[in-house]
Amino acid sequence: MNPMLILLFFLLGLIFGSFFNVVGIRVPQKLPFVNDRSICPHCSRPLKWYELIPVSSYIFQRGKCRYCHKNISLLYPAIELITGVLFVLCYIETGLTPELVTALSLISMLIMILVSDIKYMLIPNKILGFFLPLFITMRVIQPLEPWWSSIAGAFAGILILAVIILMSRGGMGAGDMKLFGLLGIVLGLEKVLLALFISCMIGAVVGIGLLLFKVIDRKQPVPFGPYIVVASVITYFFGDTLIIWYFNSLM
Repeated sequence: MNPMLILLFFLLGLIFGSFFNVVGIRVPQKLPFVNDRSICPHCSRPLKWYELIPVSSYIFQRGKCRYCHKNISLLYPAIELITGVLFVLCYIETGLTPELVTALSLISMLIMILVSDIKYMLIPNKILGFFLPLFITMRVIQPLEPWWSSIAGAFAGILILAVIILMSRGGMGAGDMKLFGLLGIVLGLEKVLLALFISCMIGAVVGIGLLLFKVIDRKQPVPFGPYIVVASVITYFFGDTLIIWYFNSLM
């Protein structure tokens, strides 16, 4: 792999990660996220250009607003770094092929959803609606094997989540169901089922841990989106290896 391209994709990830923070925060509030200056969430002071530089601005300000001196959420630089790393993984995994567009689009959507669900426990329809035609187009250009796997994956993702929602009486939201429909298009039938399984396992382990350490109580709602995001990333990059390992372990 070209080291210069790896650095380029990492820097692009940092920049786009900063933008994804804005989208994930503003879209659920129905606020504009273009042509509108970013502000401090505490004192509402417009931020200078040098305060918007990914990661480094947080370090230079020591995690505090220079005016109101309140802490800036660690979520912002964390999202930027995570996006940078995942953009690099997209390039390493797919190379400069059409699939790279699908990979980068998937990561972009997942990062926006991660921010939105952490802050508001909401997966916005606008974000899902934006990526739906893009994923369909890319799977026409670069179909899975077999070609119908994307269609079957989308239906399976929606139907299984619909059953879970009905049985749990709202334990999961419609946003999760729609998200799995889109994931089915990208991942295909086998991998969307794997992503669902992994997300449930991660959710169960984290949920039990939060209860044991009394971070939450039994009736407190917890966003499921972050678990789906982590599971989807694992499945996209390592799904084939995990599936092969599983079937080999049965033999």
